[in-house]
Amino acid sequence: MKIAIISDSHGNEKNLRKFLNYCKEEKIETIIHCGDMASLEMMDVMNDNFSGDIHYTFGNADYDDLRNLESQKKYKNTFIYKKFGETEIDGKKIAFVHFPEIARKLAKSGKYSFVFYGHTHQPWEQHFGKCKMLNPGTLAGEIYLPTFAVWETSNNKFSLIRVDDLS
Repeated sequence: MKIAIISDSHGNEKNLRKFLNYCKEEKIETIIHCGDMASLEMMDVMNDNFSGDIHYTFGNADYDDLRNLESQKKYKNTFIYKKFGETEIDGKKIAFVHFPEIARKLAKSGKYSFVFYGHTHQPWEQHFGKCKMLNPGTLAGEIYLPTFAVWETSNNKFSLIRVDDLS
């Protein structure tokens, strides 16, 4: 199974659409978004163009219309988490959050195989015991080049994908 991990899309619909086309071509089954989508319109684009599960946690640049998603039932297969999310995929317990300080605490807890986070816009990987903590970078391409990560669950291999390399 392939899982895409993204963060900090900040309303960049052009890059989001490139990413979603990649997901379709590569048969991505789940998207984990680590916050700062920035608008309800971006959530609409994701849900209208992706049929798999979407896990989303809030960041500091998410506006009020996005924060009120719990009251809207129009999103199928979308799971919203306020502070941080956790799920199990292929027997691996994972957590995801926007802020690196919280990610570090989650990674050090020993409860997770993987912790994904955003906020810094910088792709990064760090290990705490048996837990891999990973930042996929910024989908928007602010400060750093636009990137996202893909997790191949069968071998626990992660790839960093540059959005500018996609058509």
